[in-house]
Amino acid sequence: MKGDKLVLGLTGMPGSGKSLVVNVAKEQDYDIVTMGDIIREETKKRNMELTPENMGKVMLALRREEGPAVIAKRCLPKITKSKSSKIIVDGIRSLDEIDEFKRNLKKFTHIGVHASPETRFQRLYNRARPDDPKNWEDFNERDMRELSVGLGNAIAMAEKMIINQGPINVVKIDIREALEAVEQEWIS
Repeated sequence: MKGDKLVLGLTGMPGSGKSLVVNVAKEQDYDIVTMGDIIREETKKRNMELTPENMGKVMLALRREEGPAVIAKRCLPKITKSKSSKIIVDGIRSLDEIDEFKRNLKKFTHIGVHASPETRFQRLYNRARPDDPKNWEDFNERDMRELSVGLGNAIAMAEKMIINQGPINVVKIDIREALEAVEQEWIS
C-alpha cells in the first residue's frame, strides 16, 4: 500500500548525478520509478523520435493537457504496484509534483542533487543517450526548458541536498548517509 512505503523523490538538473543516487539506492534495496520514462513512453506513443526537442515538447504538452502534476500522477500506480517498501522516484521537476506525492504518500521525502553546469554538460555529452544534448546550445536550451516548468524551485525546496562534484567514492558515502538519515527520520 502507498501509505506503508518510504518514497524518496529525487530532483536535480539533467546530469547532476541523479543516476548515481539511483544506483546507490538500488544497492540498498530501493525500487526505482523514473519520471522521465513517462515522457519517453508518451513520446513513443505519439509516434515521435526520442530527441531532446521532441521529449521537451511532449513534457510541456502533457503539462498543458493534464496539469502540472501529470507526471507525478502517472507515477503513483507504479509506486503502488512496486513490491518494495523503499522507492526512489527519479526526476521530480516541480513543486506541483512534490505536492502531488505529499498528498498521496504517507512517507515522502524530497532530495536534491547538485552539480555545476560544466560538470553536468560533460556527463550528458559523454552519456550520449538519444535525448542528451550534442552541444552547449542544446544543453542550455534543455536547462531553460527544465527551469521553465519549475525545476529550480523544486531543487531549492529539497529537504536534503547531495552535492555531486567530488570523487565518486566520497559522493557515494554522502548518498548512503543521506538515505540512512531519511530512513531513520521515518522510523522514529
